[in-house]
Amino acid sequence: MPLLIIGMTMKKENILLWGLVVMFAVMMSLPYIVPHTGLLALFGIVPLLCMERIATLTEKKRIWIYHYSAFVLWNAITTFWVCNATVGGGIFAVLANSLQMSLVFGLFRLSKKKFSGSLPYIFLAVTWIAWERFYFDAEISWPWLVLGNAFGRSTWAIQWYEYTGSLGGSLWIWACNLGLFGLLVSLSDGRISGWNIKARCAAFAGYALLLAGPLAVSPAIGGRYKDAMSEGEKLPVMIVQPNIDPYNKFQAMTQDQQNAILEGQVKTALKGRKDKAEGPLLIVAPETFTNDIIVGQFDRSLTWRRFTNLLKAYPDVNMLFGASSYDYIISDEAPSHTARHIRKDLWLESHNSALMIDGSARTDIFHKSKLVVAVEKTPYPALFCRIDDLLGGVMGRCVGQDEITLLDVESTDGQQIPIGCAVCYESVYGEYYTDYIRKGARAMTIITNDAWWGNTPGYRQHLSYASLRAIETRRAIARCANTGISAIISPSGEIIQPTPWWEPAVIEGEIPLRDDITFFVAHGDITGRVCTFIFCLLLLSLAVRFITDQSTPSRRNE
Repeated sequence: MPLLIIGMTMKKENILLWGLVVMFAVMMSLPYIVPHTGLLALFGIVPLLCMERIATLTEKKRIWIYHYSAFVLWNAITTFWVCNATVGGGIFAVLANSLQMSLVFGLFRLSKKKFSGSLPYIFLAVTWIAWERFYFDAEISWPWLVLGNAFGRSTWAIQWYEYTGSLGGSLWIWACNLGLFGLLVSLSDGRISGWNIKARCAAFAGYALLLAGPLAVSPAIGGRYKDAMSEGEKLPVMIVQPNIDPYNKFQAMTQDQQNAILEGQVKTALKGRKDKAEGPLLIVAPETFTNDIIVGQFDRSLTWRRFTNLLKAYPDVNMLFGASSYDYIISDEAPSHTARHIRKDLWLESHNSALMIDGSARTDIFHKSKLVVAVEKTPYPALFCRIDDLLGGVMGRCVGQDEITLLDVESTDGQQIPIGCAVCYESVYGEYYTDYIRKGARAMTIITNDAWWGNTPGYRQHLSYASLRAIETRRAIARCANTGISAIISPSGEIIQPTPWWEPAVIEGEIPLRDDITFFVAHGDITGRVCTFIFCLLLLSLAVRFITDQSTPSRRNE
């Protein structure tokens, strides 16, 4: 047993364990809330591993309390802002996400009973990454704290995400933390003194290479996109941030008044544009700007009519905006579990949509698919929609598309530019986001409304994740947020012309149109798939060892 632990009183032992818990939570939270601190994540898990080792060596009972508390603190520090939108949902997100993390860690501790050496720690890393990958597609999904997202505000270090995606960052974090922890354990146990000089050099050089290697190659990879914003074909964009408080959206002003605000901003910005075709221009407005869109009957919307009339004077101008849209379905029986009953034979299905319009009345529409649980989506609708009906319909029931489709920017000369539009939460899902590029998107837009969270780290975290998507796909992004931060994001993840928070603003610029395909777009999340495969093999091995060890005594008795 290490000398540090010998003779330690129970009080000092508890202080040490809880101190390591807090240290872990702080070190892992800072990369998500403080710019340019992403590298802390490369060491931030070490305190948690030390806590578990000390607690195990001292035969501490109920160790799960310590690691569950560590995860609760981490989740609470980084995502407390969810409570600004929904207190119950925020508390549930923190506790439930922490529980899943704690279960992964508990499975690691269970594996230590049958695996020895470094194998339990390898099992921990691949189990964690397999869980992160599963979380991207789970019915109840909250992948906000994927470890690879820690570099969202330190993008200079992870330009290689174009090959691995964000789970490559998760693997790097685990490898560096486990490498450092292994060296510390060897020093603490005195084993390192028994190594010869070659073994010591190999150990420390290997760790240094693991830590510094990705940092060394990142600038070389990112340097290829240094001039990406100025080279090749470009699309002029106008990003309009109307700054409408969502909590007073319908109490303080009518939709017509909100339309007037956005129209005024657009008209002012278009003053220098002559009333004739001057090549394509894309205007981007935020998510859920209006709620009067009926799918297939767009001309019934006052918002749609107002903006199509505005654009008639500008033939090459296209406008993209978000809307709460609806399908009305006539049926004697419920057409789906998510449909709401309006009257005897009338049902309603809702969507969170993005619309592309122009002065010719052409309208493309895309329905958001990655929906926020409870607020927009009722999980397992066959069961929970019935419960929701009994509660009076308190949960969201938006319906998304089965697969991604693109929106076209069109001009009078017949030019069509396919672009993708990720609606809010969809920009958190790396592999899902690549489908826009595989479908042929030459540039990307993100529309969002982050005002629900108030002036907290939430909207800044969300912005930083857009930089990760830009690096993974090497597509520039025109990002429009209702109250900020709106920005243009380069293919290297650089945030350009960021708007202030909670102020009306308009950005004018150009985004490059690209056709190249990154390795991550072409092949998907190889890191996640490989780790999931290894996890399955190790889990099967663990189960076999438990089964065979339990059956051995009975065979001996026979």
